[in-house]
Amino acid sequence: MDNSFKSGSRKTVFRRIYLRVGDYWQALAAALVLVSVAAVTQPALAYIMKPLLDEGFNGAKPHYIWSIPLTVVGLFLVRGVLNFLSDYLLAWIANNMLMGIRKDMFEKLLGMPDGEFQKGDTGRLMNRFTIDAGNITDYATEVCIILVRDGAVVIALLAMLLYLSWQLTLIIFIIMPISVITTRIFIKRLRRINMKTVDINAELTRVVKESIEGQRVVKLFNGYEFERSRFQSVNNGLRRFAMRSAIASAAMTPITQLSIAFAVGIVIATALYQGSTGALTVGSFAAFLTALAQIFDPVKRLTNVAARMQKMLVAADSVFTLIDSPQENDTGKKVLDSDKLGNISFANVNFRFPDAGSDTLNDISFTVKRGETIAFVGRSGSGKTTLVNMIPRFVDPISGQITIDGTNIADFTLESLRSQLSLVSQSVVLFEGTMAQNVAYGFFGDTSEERIREALASANLLDYVNSLPQGLDTPIGENGAWLSGGQRQRLAIARALIKNAPILILDEATSALDNESERQVQASLETLMKGRTTFVIAHRLSTVQNADRILVLDRGHIVEQGNHTELLKNDGLYASLYNMQFREG
Repeated sequence: MDNSFKSGSRKTVFRRIYLRVGDYWQALAAALVLVSVAAVTQPALAYIMKPLLDEGFNGAKPHYIWSIPLTVVGLFLVRGVLNFLSDYLLAWIANNMLMGIRKDMFEKLLGMPDGEFQKGDTGRLMNRFTIDAGNITDYATEVCIILVRDGAVVIALLAMLLYLSWQLTLIIFIIMPISVITTRIFIKRLRRINMKTVDINAELTRVVKESIEGQRVVKLFNGYEFERSRFQSVNNGLRRFAMRSAIASAAMTPITQLSIAFAVGIVIATALYQGSTGALTVGSFAAFLTALAQIFDPVKRLTNVAARMQKMLVAADSVFTLIDSPQENDTGKKVLDSDKLGNISFANVNFRFPDAGSDTLNDISFTVKRGETIAFVGRSGSGKTTLVNMIPRFVDPISGQITIDGTNIADFTLESLRSQLSLVSQSVVLFEGTMAQNVAYGFFGDTSEERIREALASANLLDYVNSLPQGLDTPIGENGAWLSGGQRQRLAIARALIKNAPILILDEATSALDNESERQVQASLETLMKGRTTFVIAHRLSTVQNADRILVLDRGHIVEQGNHTELLKNDGLYASLYNMQFREG
């Protein structure tokens, strides 16, 4: 969990939690009324002992033979019905509240800046959805029910105890605070332990996720022992902190019970003295002991509610950190119209990743005319991908600006800017669903089957789809797991063809294809690129020879630019890279 949580004090966190509970105040009020009524029936069971012993066994009240058993059955029946209804209402509140929290979290997740996802905190993000959000609602309703039901039971039983013998009850009042003081000692420790447990849970999720996604690498490179060791370290750490939490929680119970045992011992001694003087009857003492015995469990639950509150607060810290997370900088007011789309210019653009020792891009300036194809080449790490990622504003320059017809792209709304862009990257991302759903992603329902088939044909994938038993309705598995690398790449190209945006970004778009497929797809892409402003990143220099202009990047600087023929004549870095690939070919 992010310990830099800034949503406010504990009171603020409590308020934010129970404001969400308050959205269902009618159901909550009904549940609390039912709980309170059920709680009031508990002292009645204790009070029955007084007439039962004082008047029932000596035959003074013959009707007690049937009236008291019926009363006991009736009280339990009423409590059972009321508890069922209240539990149902509280479960309804908890699940609706959980649904709302997860909805808010997912909305914030979609709007987080790209840089937040690059931090590799996937395990912790998933943990917030699966564990932390559930803990908030579970503990929030549990705390409510404990405070109301057990609080009402304790108050009612204390009233009963005072009525039966105020002297004996006074003894309870004197000794009871000992358990409260004891509980406070453990609260801070429990909070620290629970915060650490949340962190380790997220780490466990991350390790398991990486092992699942990298299972082939693990098998091929014999990484079994390394992964076992890594998992065992996290798993053992989780066990240690769980045991510390269990020890701290368990220690409160015997200490509380010990203080209660002292109270009971003194109560019995005092009761025996009062009985010898006739101030206390056997029935009254039996009723007192019954009420006293019943008060232990609700007092214990009230004592332990502090630990539940700490777990709830820790989970809330994690969840509200995501809900309060900064969103993408979308302050632009202008709408980018495709009909008015013109030149795209980079002016003195610089960029450096946080904590990096040097700039990734340094003083980048160039202009791309509408319909022009510009390619970026260079060694790995030269800044090519970072540069094109600035166009859809996945990253923003730290200085300089990018403009479209003289207007800073930051002045456009993100939705209108990105609606004019299509992207096919080296790392293809597909979604679990059918072929058709992935091809028409974002436009499914508004795209005809004929248009989908045209896109697949242009991407050289239609024949394969037609050979499948379910055709366009064939599921592709998680991230296209049931497709080959080349098929996944061509499906992503078909997706870009469907969008038909005026700006096209191709980031190693044909890198996963064999030579035959690459030639077929390259021909389709060249048709698609006509009349569109296209940015191409390519490792294979043969794919950019027809670009209008090629920019050669090295260590974040533009070191050469020109067309293929001009750059070869210059005999610079581009010629060196080209000749190296030619010799390798």
